Amino acid sequence: MALLEKIEEFSEEQMTQMLLSTAVACATVAAVAAAVMVWQKFHKHSHCDQALVLLYEFRHACATPLYVLRHISEHVALEMQAGLNQPGGSQLMMLPTFIEKLPNGCEKGLFYALDLSGTNFRVLRCLLGGPNARVIKQEYEVVAIPRALLLGTSEELFDFIAQRLISFIKLEGPEFQRGHNWNGHQIRELGLTISFPICQTSHNTGILIKWTEGFKIADGVGKDVVAMLQSAMDRQKGFQIRVAVLINDTVGTMAGGHYWNDDVMVGVILGTNTNACYVECNLPEDIQTKSGKMVIYMEWGRFWSSHLPRTYIDEQLDNESVNPGDRGFEKMTGAMYLGEIVRRVLARMAQEANLFGDSVPTKLKQPFILLTLEMSKMHADESPDLRIVDKVLKDVFDIKRTELSERRIVHSVCDTVTMRAARLAAAFIVGILKKIGRDGWDATGVSSRLMALPRDSEHRARLELKRTVVAMDGILYEHYHRFRIYMQAAVYELLSEAAARKLVIELSKDGSGTGASILAACHSEFAPSYS
Repeated sequence: MALLEKIEEFSEEQMTQMLLSTAVACATVAAVAAAVMVWQKFHKHSHCDQALVLLYEFRHACATPLYVLRHISEHVALEMQAGLNQPGGSQLMMLPTFIEKLPNGCEKGLFYALDLSGTNFRVLRCLLGGPNARVIKQEYEVVAIPRALLLGTSEELFDFIAQRLISFIKLEGPEFQRGHNWNGHQIRELGLTISFPICQTSHNTGILIKWTEGFKIADGVGKDVVAMLQSAMDRQKGFQIRVAVLINDTVGTMAGGHYWNDDVMVGVILGTNTNACYVECNLPEDIQTKSGKMVIYMEWGRFWSSHLPRTYIDEQLDNESVNPGDRGFEKMTGAMYLGEIVRRVLARMAQEANLFGDSVPTKLKQPFILLTLEMSKMHADESPDLRIVDKVLKDVFDIKRTELSERRIVHSVCDTVTMRAARLAAAFIVGILKKIGRDGWDATGVSSRLMALPRDSEHRARLELKRTVVAMDGILYEHYHRFRIYMQAAVYELLSEAAARKLVIELSKDGSGTGASILAACHSEFAPSYS
């Protein structure tokens, strides 16, 4: 009763104020609760928003618009000419290979190849049947080099190689032996592919500059690699073998392509590493030839230009590499590096935007753990939930759970890195075509600036553009579908309409093996010649 009496003493105005205060308090509590819910929802996805900002920054830094690619192509052509005019006068090595003659499909007989491109080597025999039969049959064997020989002497190494080569020759079947007898001589001829840096002095001689690929041999530097192998083979009894030609895999790729197509003018490797060669018909006077042309090996991985779209990731990767300041183009385009670039971008997003949670996954910090092969699988993922991306993140980085928004960001990073690499490779290819007059644009003035030809003018017809084939090999071109699509699109985007119609890019596999054996046939001292 006392409580009721107390309540009755409140005036109507006081009751109203009390109810309003209660309502305000309730509203405040509700607003705070709603704010907490919104914050929780925002906080749940805010890391993706921050990662997206980093993604957009990276994509902008990697951009390769047409005018940038044209500047790069022009710079490439100028550097090529500078390297030809003066040895050492360019970022590009522009090395003479002394290969003037390329195969035409008429080669016939049994020829061997030796591919010494790492701690394994490969021996191959190839039976060529002339213009009608072409490549009749091939056999090969891969041999691991014992670790002790990687640290021994050059004589021990080449003796081991010669022994295994002779053992392989002894296994010739009747069909190969008949092919050997076609040429009426007992000497077997061989194409040698070497990945070590050499100074080539003729088509079948070359001075070793240094051992690489894990070899730490005390001697051999400054000696002719062909002479060292030839001496080792001569010490073996029972077979006579002659090294007919010394090449690298890029020249072999071009030769293999030319065997099937006389219009091949350029050879390109887009794989773990990247390189190119081409036929130069405007040689300086100090390079003497019988034909007036020669295959030039470029070492294009060394190329650098201020026009290249370099990012903080590229600078970081270069500074931490074993060769800082060197091979800048290769570090942006080679399969050895593409997966690592993606990993570094994701690591930064994980560190600065908590992309994969509150802590950076341990394996994401491990350099070169993401192979370009795994990266390409993520990039090729077209499933609605990006389940392949999810699987690769689990398998490679041990990231157990990811949201779809996170996987989309990963997919975008892969796309950005691949598109940049492919378009830069395209710009370089067009730079080569520009140097040999096959790009379909006018070149005027000292700087060789690009000028569009009128699409319907008679001048385009007077250019008489020839059909040009680029022979290409390497895992990026052969197996990375989106890389290939991006590269081809950029090449045709850069060329004139007339040149684009005349250009063909073809796969030419196994230049270090098949290409080397075919070049050996082309430079045979005994095989019959065909016109």
